[in-house]
Amino acid sequence: MKTPRFDRLVWDLDWNLLRTFSVIVEEKSITRAAERLTLKQPSVSNALKRLETRIGRRLIERDANRFELTDVGRLLYEESLDVFGTISRLQVLVRDVREEVTGHVVICVASHVVSPLFDRALAEFHREHPRATLTISVLPSVEVAKLVRERRASFGICLVSQRDAALEYAVVYREFFGFFCGPSHRLYGLSGLTFGDLEGETSVSFQTDHISDALRPVALLRGEAKLEANVIGISSSLEEVRRMIVAGLGIGPLPLHVARRDVEDRLLWRLPPYENPPAIDIFLLTNPKKVLNRAEKALLALLNGLVSSTPLQDRTYGGGSHSGR
Repeated sequence: MKTPRFDRLVWDLDWNLLRTFSVIVEEKSITRAAERLTLKQPSVSNALKRLETRIGRRLIERDANRFELTDVGRLLYEESLDVFGTISRLQVLVRDVREEVTGHVVICVASHVVSPLFDRALAEFHREHPRATLTISVLPSVEVAKLVRERRASFGICLVSQRDAALEYAVVYREFFGFFCGPSHRLYGLSGLTFGDLEGETSVSFQTDHISDALRPVALLRGEAKLEANVIGISSSLEEVRRMIVAGLGIGPLPLHVARRDVEDRLLWRLPPYENPPAIDIFLLTNPKKVLNRAEKALLALLNGLVSSTPLQDRTYGGGSHSGR
């Protein structure tokens, strides 16, 4: 392919080709990309060819059995995410140029984010900027990170298994996980239990409860307890994991501070280990390349200020020993 003049590329490139290319990459298929874009397949194929011609390099290696980005294709896709993230913010940025802070903040959180510090930040933010609006979406942690990376979320609060070099991370709080069972379980109400009493029991858990994922300490603990290897039910939602535990599907892990009220109400029963439960850090994820509106800046500054001024021990929930209920 002929090498283009890159000083003219920014002026000559049809940005719709970038959008089509991004969808092709995400769908890993010309056919599925055409369906998503409501276009005919030849139009999508032609758009890819035009973009490759304009860039002067092949972007995707594909045949009947292979669909693989070239190094240039991978680089272009990453940059396309940044381009569309910026473009998507233009209308909001223009709209928010007023004396009063009235911008919109999009927050993505994992399902078991329960933090008095985060709640306080929201309360203070609303009190100071009553016309600013919020959207809080509950998603699996990997999706939270993806939306922050793509600058479609103002920030995220979630578990982290592997850090993305494009994002910045700060520990919001630390929580401890314990095993619980519901009222119909044979171990419910029994005190002085040991790991040996859990051996062979069925279990339910979170999708991230794997040796290589964010809940690695919980996965290791499950192995140490010798629970039944075949997990009966999994979910990315804390509420659904809790539902399965209460319903008696099996033993399951929950953050101790989140389960406390259910234990007091006798909907859940705490099981071993009572000492040294596994600790999990919950992170604030931000994208330094994201152009923030004034509402986003204000809420992030408030939350970061509370985190930095609060010692970690005061942002640690549910630790300590526990015997029985």
